[in-house]
Amino acid sequence: MVEDPDHLDWPRGLHERGTVLASVCTGSLVLAAAGLLSGRPATTHRDHLDRLAGLDPSIDVRRGPRFVDDGPVVTSARVSAGIDMALHLVARYDGPGAAESTRSGIQYEADPGPGPGPGA
Repeated sequence: MVEDPDHLDWPRGLHERGTVLASVCTGSLVLAAAGLLSGRPATTHRDHLDRLAGLDPSIDVRRGPRFVDDGPVVTSARVSAGIDMALHLVARYDGPGAAESTRSGIQYEADPGPGPGPGA
């Protein structure tokens, strides 16, 4: 997908319309290939951090956080980190109570270190 121009146009169009883009695991490679992570902090699966950096050297590749929220673009490190990211987004848009209710409903024990907030 990182080499498919038609596929890369889809997230670009969403971004241009103001849609918040969130990626799980190596989905950040697609966002990078589309030019949507230029100059932004981002993360991906630990085995692909160097590839993410290689796609665009201007990306501030974060190697430690489970997810990175940079406002209009949010990236997570791997699948379980994607759950943490999703709960963070629920809290961002609907409040901490909604995130806790969701976490409880799916019987998930969230990681205590969710990652930096927007603009971090």
